[in-house]
Amino acid sequence: MSGGGESLGGGGKTKRGSSKRKTKKRVGFRIDMTPLVDITFLLLTFFMFTTTMAAPQVMEMSVPPETEEVEVAESQLLQFYVRDDGAVFFAMGKDEPERIDPKKLTQISDISARENLKEEHFNKLIVALYSSGDAPYGLVVTVLDQLNVAEGIIVDKMKKDIDPETGKPVERQRRFTIAPLLPEDVERLKGL
Repeated sequence: MSGGGESLGGGGKTKRGSSKRKTKKRVGFRIDMTPLVDITFLLLTFFMFTTTMAAPQVMEMSVPPETEEVEVAESQLLQFYVRDDGAVFFAMGKDEPERIDPKKLTQISDISARENLKEEHFNKLIVALYSSGDAPYGLVVTVLDQLNVAEGIIVDKMKKDIDPETGKPVERQRRFTIAPLLPEDVERLKGL
């Protein structure tokens, strides 16, 4: 070992650009995601079972059989018509139908409540909704909703009246029907 004073410990000259540090070897690692997927599905099913789902909004209607015919006094019949072009009308008995502004469909509940609460029609009025088969579905539902709003108003006002026979608040006798728009009604509404 002659020559030159190099030590084995690396205390001598080093190559240019190299460092004394040793480069660390990177160790590869792998994470098993299977348990995470299992936990995710468990949490998902837990939250699905524990949350309350929104109940579908259903309008319950009991419709009598079509074979049953009922005699109705024209003076106690409030009619609403929905044409296939979306026009809405109302009429009392055989009166000439009047158009309802499509932007003011809340008038339907006002008209129904007003007519139902008149003394001569009190708890006797029949409300009929005649709709064309091609009428917009959403419009027919809106008219039905407005008629149901009117029922709330009518029932609230009737609760204040006391039946002299029973001594209890007057019970609402709701009479309501839905029927297709007849050809003679289509002709009657044509010029309006």
